[in-house]
Amino acid sequence: MDRIDKKILTAIYVSSLTNENIISIIRKTFPANSDHIKSRIDSLVKNGLVESNEKTLTQIGRSSLRVVLAGGVFDIIHPGHIHTLKAAKELGDVLVVVVATDKTAEKMKKRKPLHDMRLRSELVGALSIVDCCVIGQEGDIFKTVDAVKPEIIALGYDQVHQEKFITDGCKKLNLEVQIARLQSPIPDIKSSKIEEAYGESIHGI
Repeated sequence: MDRIDKKILTAIYVSSLTNENIISIIRKTFPANSDHIKSRIDSLVKNGLVESNEKTLTQIGRSSLRVVLAGGVFDIIHPGHIHTLKAAKELGDVLVVVVATDKTAEKMKKRKPLHDMRLRSELVGALSIVDCCVIGQEGDIFKTVDAVKPEIIALGYDQVHQEKFITDGCKKLNLEVQIARLQSPIPDIKSSKIEEAYGESIHGI
């Protein structure tokens, strides 16, 4: 399977999560006209990787993708986030990022986020390394895990989630998921430290 076919399979998978037009997703990552994309999709249908409706992957098509799930608040995007997300993307073919809801963000940060969840999702989704960005489910991280069905869940070096808690939750969903704890090459760059240094200007006081 070549790079273009992999991108098409990724686009179909992402479309299943976001309902975004498949061709629009594909065109974000490489230039191609609609006829060429359609021809490629037809070939993938014939080879049994895409369903005949051309909107969903077959079991074979889905198993050909290694999906990585990462998450966070992403209120102040900084180099530490970029390094961590790059490391997460290198673990698989597709990187799905979950952005915390406003209530969850406030609970985690002990303050209201500077940007609401829609804007934070838009910012993260604009990063070229991110294939899909979704907003998390309130109070239950496993609803999103069940929708994404990742092969790998990537945790940042400073995220408080316990690996056993996530593994046990995935087992209840009959998902075999690998947990990867990522290390940041610049651990001193954190949102909390940025806030401490520039708190007054960030919060507009």
